[in-house]
Formats: sequence, C-alpha cells, structure tokens
Amino acid sequence: MESTGVYWIPVYEILEEHGFKVVLSNARDTRAVPCRKTNVGDAQWIQQLHACSLLKASFRPDATIVELRTYIRVRERMLDYAAAHIQHMQKAPTFMNVQLHIVVPDITGVTGMKIVRVIVEGEHDPAILATSEIHVVKWMNKQYVRP
Repeated sequence: MESTGVYWIPVYEILEEHGFKVVLSNARDTRAVPCRKTNVGDAQWIQQLHACSLLKASFRPDATIVELRTYIRVRERMLDYAAAHIQHMQKAPTFMNVQLHIVVPDITGVTGMKIVRVIVEGEHDPAILATSEIHVVKWMNKQYVRP
C-alpha cells in the first residue's frame, strides 16, 4: 500500500484488523512509474515492485502509540490556533486606536479579558474604559486617558 495523504490510514487499519500483513510503502519509492496514468496502473506497478521485493516497508507504530501521537498532534494544533487567535486579539485594539498593550501586558489575563469584554460589549471610549471596574483604573486614568 502506498502512503499518500491520509486516505490510506482507514484502509490500512481495517486490513490490519482482519489479519492481513500490510506493507506500507513510501510514495518516493514508487515515483518512477512507467505509464502511471490510472489508479489501476499504479496499483499494478506497486504490486510488481512488491513481488520483486523492491519496496521497503515504512514504520507504522503500535495502535496505542498511533492514538497517543494523534492526541499530541491535535493538542499542538489547538495551541497553534490559540496563539493565532491571541495575536488577533492583540491586534484588534490597535486597529481601534486603543493601545491596550501599553496598559495590560497580557491580554489573556484577568484584567486584559475584562477590558476585552467591555470593548466587545460595544464600549470604545477610552475615558469610560478607564473608569470601568478594572484593576488598572487608577494607573490608566493618570497616564493614558487625556480629557
């Protein structure tokens, strides 16, 4: 079986469950295929290579390791998504001419999220933002809110 994309995974797992010894080959090993115009021709070429023992079996870990690796990859992807969304959250106030990064170093902290919620509720006036019930009110009033 040729490993291209993710389409081979369910077929591989089903065949393995039913007791077949599946040889997973890298697509690079079958690259120089003559007349490789159809799936049938491709399958016949891979079968010929396998019959001549010209395909190396790729490593496929145990099912528990595969499951663990999947969880780790999903977690990494979610962390990447979270980082991208935090960057969008940091950039949005700058577009509104609210220099929130000067007042609150961590927009995802308690204070930063309170300010973001007030802004999302529709408040954009810096004077009103500075007088809301937020921990940095005194400091904001003194230095960054000008009448």
